[in-house]
Amino acid sequence: QVRLVESGGGLVQSGGSLKLSCVASGINFRIWSMGWYRQPPGKQRELVALIDKENVTNVGYAVKGRFSISRDNAKNTVYLQMDGLKPEDTADYFCYAAFQSATYWGLGTQVTVSS
Repeated sequence: QVRLVESGGGLVQSGGSLKLSCVASGINFRIWSMGWYRQPPGKQRELVALIDKENVTNVGYAVKGRFSISRDNAKNTVYLQMDGLKPEDTADYFCYAAFQSATYWGLGTQVTVSS
């Protein structure tokens, strides 16, 4: 059974920082691509950042220069460091795992940025 469990969300003031974590179980973590998506209130889900098994990263345009993604294969964990948070970063953040045609999602963690 595959599980992705996010943590680290919360309420933060504009300009602040948060670090999200996602612990994966039930997969061979080191060979899976991992990532983060977000869904702002009333909007569609959008890419935040991806990291593949070679640690090659892809960060979404809206967060480039402020957010970074990393992984720790020994802990089966992917992280999203979010700095310089803005009110428009307010969203539910979802962990994502992909390998070939298989994809899995976490249940999400809420991030609220106050102005």
